[in-house]
Amino acid sequence: MNRRDFLKTAGLAGAACAVPATAITACNEVNKNVNIFNINRLGKGSLKLSYEPYELKLRHTFTVASYSRTTTPDVQLRLEYDGFTGYGEASMPPYLGQSVESVCNFLSRVDLSAFRDPFCIEDILEYVDSLSPGDTAAKAAIDIALHDLVGNMMGQPLYRIFGLNPEKAPATSFTIGIDSPEVVREKTLEALGKYRILKVKVGLDSDREMIETIRSVTDLPLVVDANQGWKDREKALDMLFWLHRQGVQMAEQPMPKERLDDIAWLSERSPIPIFADESIQRLSDVKRISGAFNGINIKLMKCTGLNEARKMIAYARAEGMKVMMGCMTETSCAVSAAAQLSPAVDFADLDGNLLISNDPFEGVLVENGMLRLSGRPGLGLRRIR
Repeated sequence: MNRRDFLKTAGLAGAACAVPATAITACNEVNKNVNIFNINRLGKGSLKLSYEPYELKLRHTFTVASYSRTTTPDVQLRLEYDGFTGYGEASMPPYLGQSVESVCNFLSRVDLSAFRDPFCIEDILEYVDSLSPGDTAAKAAIDIALHDLVGNMMGQPLYRIFGLNPEKAPATSFTIGIDSPEVVREKTLEALGKYRILKVKVGLDSDREMIETIRSVTDLPLVVDANQGWKDREKALDMLFWLHRQGVQMAEQPMPKERLDDIAWLSERSPIPIFADESIQRLSDVKRISGAFNGINIKLMKCTGLNEARKMIAYARAEGMKVMMGCMTETSCAVSAAAQLSPAVDFADLDGNLLISNDPFEGVLVENGMLRLSGRPGLGLRRIR
């Protein structure tokens, strides 16, 4: 093929596409052992969406400052194009305010028939986002599946397409929920030798007991998540100084999300960085909370997926904020999606798949506490059930 013919063919992808079509040809040369999409077929296929409810079963009762649960509602999604498949997922913990019914209702309204080129990620997701002001988990499921599909078509893992170095993937924290001292001790002992940092749920009167129980069996670094549980800023500041002395490295969402002035007061005085969780969902929130927090925790189920998460990372960096990549209770599908961006962040809390007993996928792994990204295309998934 001469240069004129090549450019004419490549032009089928369109200038607005998020991933240049020319990259597919490059991937053909780099990875000949993977099934790669033939660029000449662009525009000849159609995007086919399918989905089904899937209840996640937790290994232990999960308790935070405001509720406890043993399961999490979930919807698994497939996106197909010309023999290639991308997987997505919507996970709905109670505080998200979404449900299997709301997710399925939203997905039933999505019509992708007008899009003949899955590489036009921005156009497709702009349309999906326009269908409602909320439904972030359902939108994330489509975003994740679309990115997985494109990665599979290119025969490359997403972290490579994003230009990230997998060797820079950080350690992931392992979450210990609020529980009795006996159960907390048991969970901590189970984590020893497997993880390098523990995330402890706090926000109740038992906070000091929780930390002291963990410190009785390990001196591993800790982070804490109060889930808006602290109401008095003076007491919260005292707690932050005490936590700092216990080896805690950062704290998430110490106070209710609407009390930005009190959180800003805390952030100015705290000996450890304060990260936003419930106070932030999407890109537009980054500017709103800048100055009140030292960092943000990005979760795909809240921000509508990878496309917006990448923009949030860039914006937060421009504002001088640190970044954490988090997750809900999820299968390896959504956790592996978030892990593709982990080399670009400061902290990772990507253990949602490790908290369930019925994960249908194998994806990102944790080895000696560090995230290890699969070299498989897309999200790097392998179906195991």
